[in-house]
Amino acid sequence: MRLTTKGRFAVTAMLDLAMSEADKPVTLAGISERQNISLSYLEQLFSRLRRCGLVKSVRGPGGGYRIAKPLTEISISEIISAVDELIDATQCGGQENCHDESRCMTHDLWSSLNVKILEYLSGISLADLVASNDAKANGESKPISFSAKKEFAAELLNN
Repeated sequence: MRLTTKGRFAVTAMLDLAMSEADKPVTLAGISERQNISLSYLEQLFSRLRRCGLVKSVRGPGGGYRIAKPLTEISISEIISAVDELIDATQCGGQENCHDESRCMTHDLWSSLNVKILEYLSGISLADLVASNDAKANGESKPISFSAKKEFAAELLNN
């Protein structure tokens, strides 16, 4: 699977932003410090997240970033996709040329795994992650809920 630090850091930073945002915007420096992610790397990620409409920047003193839409409307797959991260378990990137320019015997297996992973990540919202983390902070055990947003998964798969 090719989910790299780019996708992981984007999800972590968005979760931090969602949990830290109250009455004022959150600075990337704050996220960088709390999550131990390079500030310059966060700037690159947030530039992409802003272009995709997931965050908005607030300029001036006390500026920073805010979540641009309701947490329930932001899926984890949408965050990963926004930073140009591909979720792909195939060797060939879906090109069907992994074995001497033809399909390998297990191509369908890895392709179907891609679909399942995308459906799973599309079914988890940022609100679900916040709720799960809040529950853990209160000593509760709350599994992440799954509310499949198959339309978004289908859209990503077709692109």
